[in-house]
Amino acid sequence: MDSMASAIGVSIPVFRFLLCFVGTIPVSFLHRFVPCVSGRHFYAALSGAVLSYLSFGFSSNLHFLVPMLLGYASMVLCRHYCGIITFFLAFGYLIGCHVYYMSGDAWKKGGMDATGALMVISLKIISSVINYQDGLLKVEDLSEAQKKNRLLKLPSLLEYFGYCLCCGSHFAGPVYEMKDYLEWTERNGIWKPSDKGQPSPFGAALRAFLQAALCMGLYMFLVPLFPISMFLDPMYQEWGFWTRLGYQYMASFTARCKYYFIWSISEVAIIISGFGFSGWADMTYPPKAQWDRAINVDILGVELAKSSVQIPLAWNIQVSTWLRHYVYERLIRKGKKPSFIQLLVTQTVSAVWHGLYPGYIIFFVQSALMIAGSRVIYRWQQATSNIQFQKTLVFMNFVYTLLVLNYSAVGFMVLSLHETVTAYGSVYYIGTIIPILVILLGKMIQPAKPVRSKAKKDE
Repeated sequence: MDSMASAIGVSIPVFRFLLCFVGTIPVSFLHRFVPCVSGRHFYAALSGAVLSYLSFGFSSNLHFLVPMLLGYASMVLCRHYCGIITFFLAFGYLIGCHVYYMSGDAWKKGGMDATGALMVISLKIISSVINYQDGLLKVEDLSEAQKKNRLLKLPSLLEYFGYCLCCGSHFAGPVYEMKDYLEWTERNGIWKPSDKGQPSPFGAALRAFLQAALCMGLYMFLVPLFPISMFLDPMYQEWGFWTRLGYQYMASFTARCKYYFIWSISEVAIIISGFGFSGWADMTYPPKAQWDRAINVDILGVELAKSSVQIPLAWNIQVSTWLRHYVYERLIRKGKKPSFIQLLVTQTVSAVWHGLYPGYIIFFVQSALMIAGSRVIYRWQQATSNIQFQKTLVFMNFVYTLLVLNYSAVGFMVLSLHETVTAYGSVYYIGTIIPILVILLGKMIQPAKPVRSKAKKDE
């Protein structure tokens, strides 16, 4: 194992994790052949626990067990408040693990622990418990997402454990709903056998696997050329402004390639199990199977985003959806419009979920500013009737997003306050100053709302 790890330039703990992580693909494939519902739940839970043990050691499953049991106990003992109780208990335990293991520093040095998987499990626990609490509410008081995902009855312990650990999907996500998991396991809903036959997952799985291979190849090629340690190197400070800004872009892109690889492998595993199936495209003939459920990143959507608002829709898609449904939308009072406060609180929750490093906190505050500034540019764009000026604003929003995103991402990579401030200062805090200036300009230059047709309003 030592020689194989050194051959690809990673530590032994990371290499062991990668083996188990790629192992989720055959493990998920075998789930298709487990004969009964209880057997499928048991296989999902057992295989996830075994992969965790092989990757992180025995203590990982103990760490997972604590919030899992706390969440289930809250559903049994206090259904009316189980959601808020579990939210704070699960996040509290996760933060404690982040602080104890200092996982960010460990990951930077080539170490590996179970806190990354605990992050995913925590979201799954919280969503399932909140959905069980939503089962008590009147249907007319619920949003469309709440109506779709709410749980009317308490899942069994076996169902709950199978959902949380399913075939190692907790390693890197994607996060999905308990109700979808139950329907898939029981072969109900869109997974119920029909006259259209069983959709083949192999074409979609191959596409995701090739995407993963390409992203890993890019990462392996680029990471020696653009190490994040360069931000503290005196040579970096001697470069010109545009060279330093270009280096920030390339270092950020290199880091994103790693996440593209990880999420693409997760997508393969979910697709090959059959759970990634999201329905039939009836507009085509013959109907074409869709495999969108497992998609966690739209690479071109991130790299070529025309607006910062599009980033959460393309990056870590399932976690962004979770944050929208379980944080952002629940902070908006009925009959009120969302404000910057809801956005900031949501981004703060996301930062705390990642860990308490200053770089994470700064990155997500930056993200809130970035999105707020992009919304201002978009409002200007919508208000003008001059086509040429509108195109200019579209291009300006694209450049704004490209600049601020890659500038902000440096904090996410280096984590420490000193390195973050040094890297930001090397380009004169341009990615912080510009969003603030745009937001202030948006307060002073408030265009009239564009007149929309009745058909558009109905949409």
